[in-house]
Amino acid sequence: MQICSQCRALLLLLIFNKKKSIVYRGAKRNTKIEESNFSFSCSGCVHKQQILPTDLIFNMQKSRGRTGRKRRRKHFKDLTSGGVNYSHKLEYIQLKKWLKERGFEDNHLKPAQFSDTGRGLLTTKAFQAGELIISLPEKCLLTTATVLNSYLGKYIVRWKPPLSPLIALCTFLIAEKHTGERSPWKPYLDILPKTYTCPACLEQEVVKLLPDPLRRKAQEQRTVVQELHSSSKPFFSSLQPLLTENVEAVFTYDALLWAWCTINTRTVYMKQPQKECFSREPDIYALAPYLDLLNHSPNVQVRGTFNEQTRCYEIRMDSRCRKYEEVFICYGPHDNQRLLLEYGFIAIDNPHSSVYVSTDTLLKCVFLGDKKKNTKLSILKGHGFLENLTFGWDGPSWRLLTALKLLCLGADEFACWKRVLLGEVISSGNEEKALKLATKICFSLIEETQHVLHQISKLKKDNINLEAQLALIKGLRLEDLRILQKSAEILSNLNATVS
Repeated sequence: MQICSQCRALLLLLIFNKKKSIVYRGAKRNTKIEESNFSFSCSGCVHKQQILPTDLIFNMQKSRGRTGRKRRRKHFKDLTSGGVNYSHKLEYIQLKKWLKERGFEDNHLKPAQFSDTGRGLLTTKAFQAGELIISLPEKCLLTTATVLNSYLGKYIVRWKPPLSPLIALCTFLIAEKHTGERSPWKPYLDILPKTYTCPACLEQEVVKLLPDPLRRKAQEQRTVVQELHSSSKPFFSSLQPLLTENVEAVFTYDALLWAWCTINTRTVYMKQPQKECFSREPDIYALAPYLDLLNHSPNVQVRGTFNEQTRCYEIRMDSRCRKYEEVFICYGPHDNQRLLLEYGFIAIDNPHSSVYVSTDTLLKCVFLGDKKKNTKLSILKGHGFLENLTFGWDGPSWRLLTALKLLCLGADEFACWKRVLLGEVISSGNEEKALKLATKICFSLIEETQHVLHQISKLKKDNINLEAQLALIKGLRLEDLRILQKSAEILSNLNATVS
């Protein structure tokens, strides 16, 4: 049973203060709650004169002592320590109604706002390992089949060369968003983010603050979307008969960027049969309304798949989830740079996080007088040892140490470079040099990270509109700093052991 917020507040006051009755008198309301039968008399409440069900109250006759008070306080804390329930918001009411018309109804997962993860889903029941979390009917999914069955289908089928499944989905999202109130997908479109924080969406002064490897990938991502928009303009122009205004005003770069980010960050993997009207690019995207409110955590394991028997996309959790907690899924064992690049967020205390060492950073720290330096770098590049060199929570990676050991080979040891790549120890001197070089690189990255954090603090003061983007980069850099400081501690211990 739902009661108004004022009546609920008065009920809680009655319970916790042990008053016999509480009366609230206002300009338009006159509410009285009595302990004897927990009945309501509220002129403004739809539940006037109704008895409260036992699941909304605490049994005061059986819990008047200290234990009862502790139990009530704990229960009240459990109810309020999770996210702020958004089920009452109009957009979610309309979304649930829209989903129900398509065969989906779930009474245990509630949309909520969480302080650390933002918008997500809160559970009102405990889930056991292996239990089904959510089962979304095929009718609720937005796939290329949805697009082909729409008014866009005939335009896509006759277009040559064939479109990619990705651009077909992007086109549908842009068109439906432009349709507005008349779109059958409006309840879903209304709860989609208005903006994204993928690197392609970040302002240039913010992109400059990214770590070097990620900064290059961010530029590549922006170029991909720009080229996609440019190459799709002829197809967009063919849709002019569907529009009353100029097609260029609807299918803008910003509109495509929004649609691209929506698909890139919110779809589930669902392989579709190959269709002749599409290019050979994989058709693997499915937008899953409501299910896509589930946030990522690197500490959970789930299984997500489309069930051919039930014709539903189902997610089962391999771990437990307690009542009134946020329900998480795992997008994969990604580090924070990958999460930011693909999804536009980071995970605090991510066990998979790493700090990448770029080739430029490596070159700054290697021995300048080494005559074999270029030969060594060529060997490392030829064997793939200039990529994925990292510091993690457990110190420098094996690949990084191996690359440094090869760079530290003396003239009399250089002939043994193949043994180094196989992981063999050449000499104690070589081991010690590699550890010292790793320490030098680590402290260089710490200094660079601290400098960037200082830049972020200065930018936040002068650019209020960039606050959200800068906060994201600050979170990434702070996580990097913690990893580097941990690695420096590990290297200090290793250096002491070797010495």
